[in-house]
Amino acid sequence: MSKQQKNNNTAENFLGDLEKTIIINQLMETPFTERDEPWRDNFLAHIAQANLKLGEPEVVMSNDGFPYIQLQTVQSGESFQAFVLENQLEQLLDQGFGIVINAQNGQPDWVFSYGDLVNFSLNGTFYSEQSLFSNAKAYNSIGQDEDILVGQPAENVFPSFLRKQVKEFLQYSGVKNPKIMLIARNYTDEETATQDLVFNIMPTQFASEKDFDTIMNTLQWFLPKHYSFFGVDEMSIENGFLPL
Repeated sequence: MSKQQKNNNTAENFLGDLEKTIIINQLMETPFTERDEPWRDNFLAHIAQANLKLGEPEVVMSNDGFPYIQLQTVQSGESFQAFVLENQLEQLLDQGFGIVINAQNGQPDWVFSYGDLVNFSLNGTFYSEQSLFSNAKAYNSIGQDEDILVGQPAENVFPSFLRKQVKEFLQYSGVKNPKIMLIARNYTDEETATQDLVFNIMPTQFASEKDFDTIMNTLQWFLPKHYSFFGVDEMSIENGFLPL
């Protein structure tokens, strides 16, 4: 096999699905006001394997304060270096980026948080409709007499690359020894059992309530959208927390 043939084969290995690329390009022509639930489902079903290209600059800090890789859809006949989300997923998760698509148009066509990419890696979908996690608004503490099971989240819930990102963020935010645990509520009843992630962070650890709220909002960006989590005083739970 010639060197040129090897290079061509390598390039083809990094190319996405051409049919899905065409579908994505067609979806981009739909006005924002007409992008309904079927449009959303169609977009999410095809975007991970479609051919995209890097924007300029490649990385941007969005108005929400988080770093995103800029990706753009490609036009017919355009010469470009393909960026296929599914093929680059491991690198994105290791670096801690989200993805913004077609931000150059002023209004992005879609924004994926880091947590959305985490969920795609774990579950093959960006957003999970069903899960064991609690309704995020239902619980933000542990009742004094509540009967719970305490353990550590498994790799398929809180993988090592997510641990790395969350640990670095919390340490940067002033939490010297960040810890985590997973609790199960109503664990004796399969129909009502739920789970929550718990961190050893409290408002009193920070200069203001606003600082604490900022940290909790950032944690939400790192986690899949259906994850429920909150912080408690680590001394209030015996043998529960372990370091991230």
